[in-house]
Amino acid sequence: MTEREQITEEVRNQLIQEMMANFNHEKERKLANFRSQNAYVQKGQILFTGSSLMEQFPVAEFCLNEGLPIVYNRGIGGYTTDEFLTAIGPMLLDLEPSRLFINIGTNDIREMPEGEDWFSHLSVNYRKICEIIREKLPETIVYMMAYYPVNPHRNSPGLRVRTNEAIVRANEMVSSLASEFGFRYIDVNDGLKDEQGNLQIEHTQDGIHFDAAAYRTVFERLKQYL
Repeated sequence: MTEREQITEEVRNQLIQEMMANFNHEKERKLANFRSQNAYVQKGQILFTGSSLMEQFPVAEFCLNEGLPIVYNRGIGGYTTDEFLTAIGPMLLDLEPSRLFINIGTNDIREMPEGEDWFSHLSVNYRKICEIIREKLPETIVYMMAYYPVNPHRNSPGLRVRTNEAIVRANEMVSSLASEFGFRYIDVNDGLKDEQGNLQIEHTQDGIHFDAAAYRTVFERLKQYL
């Protein structure tokens, strides 16, 4: 490596570190806001919680427009199951929901530190989440949502491990946990897929996240549970 290449690599690494620091700060800010907002919620309502795919879901707006019950959204982009477990109070328990829709764990489908197996890590953590919910909120009706499909043709770095094959495997695990804990597993993904089973490319920029039209498709399939 030449001196110039070394400098370029150092600058790149520094930028990545700064971006990650800013990203983590933003997650902390959102969590702090949720803690404050939770002082004003009406407990016993419907809660949607998870990571970015939940955060970006305008479900509260959809419900308000159709005169449906109050819905709260507690999604934070980038959240893993480790982070969710740490923040499960403001993200879930403090709201004491009557119905809970949870979609957390897709950010665990990645290359793990020190070669740890992502599937084992996700399975153990999601089980812990289920155990806490059953212990702390025994009367809550819990809907464990299937993970959404992705589109590999967008070439996002996040898709190296997070393939549709991995998602199918993870969904089988989520379905099994739901059965074990007496929760309900729901898959509302049919309207999002193309003929190959990928997330429809016209609804995504990065192959993972999708637009309001796709969220409307999800909402139409979810309404029966609200």
